[in-house]
Amino acid sequence: MFSWILSLVLALLLWSLATAYLWIIQRRDTEIRHGLAALAGMRWREFSQIVRQAMADQRGLLTPVELEDPERGTSSDFLLHKDGQRCLVSCKHGRAYRFDANALSELGTAMRLTGASSGVLITEGLVDRDGLTEASKHSIEVIDERRLWQLLKPHVSEEMRETVVGIARREAVRHTGIAGLAALTIGLLAGMGYLTLRSEDSAAATEVATPLPPTAPQPHTAVAATPKASPTASTTAETGNLIADPDPETLLRYQNAVSKALARTPGVVSGIWLTRSTLLVERSGDDTAIWPLICQELERYPSLRTVRVQINPRPGVEEPVRWRQCRTF
Repeated sequence: MFSWILSLVLALLLWSLATAYLWIIQRRDTEIRHGLAALAGMRWREFSQIVRQAMADQRGLLTPVELEDPERGTSSDFLLHKDGQRCLVSCKHGRAYRFDANALSELGTAMRLTGASSGVLITEGLVDRDGLTEASKHSIEVIDERRLWQLLKPHVSEEMRETVVGIARREAVRHTGIAGLAALTIGLLAGMGYLTLRSEDSAAATEVATPLPPTAPQPHTAVAATPKASPTASTTAETGNLIADPDPETLLRYQNAVSKALARTPGVVSGIWLTRSTLLVERSGDDTAIWPLICQELERYPSLRTVRVQINPRPGVEEPVRWRQCRTF
């Protein structure tokens, strides 16, 4: 039950975060994008009238005076007045405009020629970082694609405003639904993963709690208990009750006993079990001398008599790897 509660809480948390992002940030960006596209589709006269109205209502800049300088030759620049101070407004209509420091420097020069104490650059385009730095030097306010829609939104027609806002709202609703499905999927996967981990932990705890069967004393233990008895005699006495097909745990005990015995055998460096039926022998003596000793240890255990033995060459001696078997099936 806890896993499904956890899944629900995780899904609600993810959905809440996604919803906040979609409605606070993404919806605003979508509205700005579509709003700029709508402004760019307007005629120049309509766009300039909206800009002048926004300047009058929000900045108090009134009484536009068209520039008559023939050298500039553009109706996109006009002077506005406030409290006897002139402000040169440069209105560049179009999304393709990209302004750098040179463009802003030219606008600063035009301000000095017209006697303007401040300037405003308005465009649906973009002013780069160098342009923004240059604008601050000449007291020019930049209103580009990052701010233009919010400035002109209250002054566009109600139909345009509702259309742009409606598009952004519908897109946010659609993305919110998709985010809800994604959050629910992640929550379900997290719950299933939690159940899997719980099941594995329970199985591990059960395995640890299960007592192991008593193990028979190892061959070297018998030798230590009866120092007067020879290793062969003690090992033979212990293996009198061995079975031919033991369980995996017992077989592993047999293999360990063989490995320990081979480590004490003259001419044998080690005996390592690669698999259940393959024994790797590293040697320092001749294989004809050590082979009977290896078989002697293997034949003590009925389940190990037919295993394959890989005898590696002696160090520094060019000999082939030999595969042998004490007994066949």
